Amino acid sequence: MPQVVRPRIRALHTTPPVTPLPQRFRSLVDREAVGVLHRAARVLLEELPELTERLVETLYAQEPGYRAAIEAARADIWQEVHHSLRHNVGSLIQPREFREAAHRTTRWIGEIRAEQRVPLDAVLHAFRLGGAMVWQGLVDETARRDPEDVRLLVHVAADVWNFVDEHCQVLTEAYRQAERRIDWRRENQQRLMTAALLDGTARIADLPDAATMLGLAEDGRYAVLAVRTAHRAPHAATSPPLVLPDGTTALWHTGADAELAVVALEPGASADRAGESRRTAGKPGQGGGLALLTTRMTVPAGVRVGVSSVVEGLAALGEARRHAETALRACPASGGLVLLDENLPTALVVSSPALGSALADRVLGPLDGIDPADRDVLIETLTAWLEADGSAQRAGARLYCHRNTVLNRLRRFEQLSGRCLTRPADAVEVCLALAARRLLGG
Repeated sequence: MPQVVRPRIRALHTTPPVTPLPQRFRSLVDREAVGVLHRAARVLLEELPELTERLVETLYAQEPGYRAAIEAARADIWQEVHHSLRHNVGSLIQPREFREAAHRTTRWIGEIRAEQRVPLDAVLHAFRLGGAMVWQGLVDETARRDPEDVRLLVHVAADVWNFVDEHCQVLTEAYRQAERRIDWRRENQQRLMTAALLDGTARIADLPDAATMLGLAEDGRYAVLAVRTAHRAPHAATSPPLVLPDGTTALWHTGADAELAVVALEPGASADRAGESRRTAGKPGQGGGLALLTTRMTVPAGVRVGVSSVVEGLAALGEARRHAETALRACPASGGLVLLDENLPTALVVSSPALGSALADRVLGPLDGIDPADRDVLIETLTAWLEADGSAQRAGARLYCHRNTVLNRLRRFEQLSGRCLTRPADAVEVCLALAARRLLGG
């Protein structure tokens, strides 16, 4: 404020600095200063269109944050500035009558600028430029009419600038409240759109807008992860329960039974099938998509992760979500990561729990008639033998027993179940029955 006034005062007169007035004369001086202020402010109101034009030109030249808005809708910005100046200059003359209207205008401007994403600093700068221009207009008009009265304006300068600061506070509060509403609305729209994509209910016509809103490619390559922790409550929003590799683009969404992540994969990467995944696991620069993602992500203890097959485009995310949830059901209760493409037989079992349980009862039910400890030994031996690719030697090493012991237990299983483990069809039934018993219980 002093920087605005002093050059004018030095140009108009060179009188010595004014000695501070005694207290008994201060009220009289204040009344005279208010009178000078009111006379100058009334002139500004009469010249408001010219003042508005100068301020709009100044904003365009000095505030880049306003430049695009002025270029897009200069007439609207002009009317907004004119409306604000009329209320604010009027408040200098009749503060009680104009104060609330001036505050409403300022709040409205803050909300509009937040909607337009004009930076808050730019809007505050615009208000202060307007305050400086109004103050300079008061000084110029007073100097033109009676240069000696310029000294009296000094006594109301603090009030004028306090008024500007007050409106800057009103503006800031309105802007931030509007910004919070806008952010909430945008986040809610993103959440609803993500849910529609994952549910498979999004309309094809909405996919371009969804891609823009979510920052994803409409025709990109994606996988969906379904993640569940041991103590997650239904519909409970949590922080991401696993750590993805640096640089991974993932969109998280809270589902009814699990946390879901839409993961963008590199375009053109083809090494995402089961066999290729195993060949490229742990080799940087190979597998360029799902294989590299799953070998590098960190899954905490007790967390279960189901990973879908790779799908093309946002329209296929509903299918990917269903695949991920199927893979999640195939995860052991103790935790771990299951890729659908590498566990398709198990996925078939958990996709139809009733049929899976029926198969388990049919194949393994005869074992329920023996001692539970003997039954558990047979199941453990059978599982170890299958995991050892049918090698009794390796299964015995894992179980700390002789290979002949393994073979004897397998023969007993065949006698009880009526299945022959060397017959392919029977071996498939046994594998699926074991998976069903392990994952579905019973």
